[in-house]
Amino acid sequence: MKFKQAYSFDDVLLVPLKSDIESRQEVSLNASIGNHSFRLPIISSPMDTVTELEMMLTMARLGGLGILHRYNGPGSQSNMITAARDILEQESSDAANSLAAAIGSTEEHTKRAELLYSCGARILCVDVAHGHHSLMERSIKSLKDKFGDKVTLIGGNIATPSAYHDLSSWGADAVRVGIGGGSICSTRIQTGHGVPTFQSVLDCASMDGAAIIADGGIKTPGDAVKALAAGADAVMLGSMLAGTDESPGDILSTTEDKKYKVYRGMASVEAQVAWRGQARSLEGISTTITYKGSVKDTLKKLEQNIKSGLSYSGARTIGELQAKAQFIQQTAAGQVESSTHILKK
Repeated sequence: MKFKQAYSFDDVLLVPLKSDIESRQEVSLNASIGNHSFRLPIISSPMDTVTELEMMLTMARLGGLGILHRYNGPGSQSNMITAARDILEQESSDAANSLAAAIGSTEEHTKRAELLYSCGARILCVDVAHGHHSLMERSIKSLKDKFGDKVTLIGGNIATPSAYHDLSSWGADAVRVGIGGGSICSTRIQTGHGVPTFQSVLDCASMDGAAIIADGGIKTPGDAVKALAAGADAVMLGSMLAGTDESPGDILSTTEDKKYKVYRGMASVEAQVAWRGQARSLEGISTTITYKGSVKDTLKKLEQNIKSGLSYSGARTIGELQAKAQFIQQTAAGQVESSTHILKK
């Protein structure tokens, strides 16, 4: 059997190219998902320790997108969408027309979609661990028939070009690309299945289809730049936005100097017991993550670093980055050299 080699974010680097960009202010990170445009190509993950009302509002105000998780019941979820809509409308923000919520792929969740739409959601994310599935096909086709172009549909997660082709043909406006790469996801360990996210994005981007959202394995701003250069229209982040004031959950402390918040995968024991009452297939863990303060600071740093990344390739837009990007593979020694290694022996 011949094996295809697959590359992760750590396996590759972008080659610096000649640039005439004198300031990061010349760089635009504008992105589009379906009928919606965003100033930042950053989406907060629909997890119960990442995105609820406060994260949605902050992401909207700073130009990104927050997708409200689906693990709090239709009543609570619709109330948060209504609250976000009312607050953003009072602020005269166009983001009030780009509110997003996650749903499942069952008939029950198709009914939930109607409620969310009535409350102001105009982006629906069909949130399934293995999105290349007949349930996803039925859900996307049903939602597209019901809402047409009035709702932007995000499907996923998937990892292969064939899956990307199918979800695009079924009617998805955007596809979450990446399986098993998240920092608290254990799918690859528990099931033996997955593809490195960078490779999945690169392969899917070689085809025409829906917008690509790189999801999983993005640990640094540099990884986000690599994902965008490989063909992603936006990146979805979990751990990088968790542990902030705007993420759900209480701030925990062991000492005055160390503060934490809970961060958990939605297939972890703790998450499943919380929303389902019992744990079934376990493909995630629950942990604590260092408290970071406001997500505003995190997003501003991300924005500046991603803009710097584009400038190193001489690109003023994401599209220009994708056209110019040149990747090289780095060795294990190169990976060490790429890190801040002064204290490493």
